[in-house]
Amino acid sequence: QVQLVESGGGLVQAGGSLRLSCAASGRTFSSYVMAWFRQAPAKEREFVARIIWSGGATFYGDSVKGRFTISRENAKNTVFLQMNSLRPDDTAVYYCAAKRVGAGPYDNWGQGTQVTVSS
Repeated sequence: QVQLVESGGGLVQAGGSLRLSCAASGRTFSSYVMAWFRQAPAKEREFVARIIWSGGATFYGDSVKGRFTISRENAKNTVFLQMNSLRPDDTAVYYCAAKRVGAGPYDNWGQGTQVTVSS
């Protein structure tokens, strides 16, 4: 069973940086897509970024393109989200998600980590 555990959230001032981590276990993830989503209060869940574990191809949501970077470290089965130039509207709970390449919706989720950006 896939387990995803996020960490690294916190409070940061606008313009600052944070790095989120997602520790993945329970599978060999070479055939998986790993992603970050976020959900702000009273808003729908929003796609942030994804990475194909094998090969490392990445894709970003328009609102974070050029500011956020997704990466993975194979040896630690960990996915990272480096967030730079943070803005107050980046405030949300950030979730790590996983699915097999070619599958439908993401079917494995972490518990989330809160990111708060103050102005």
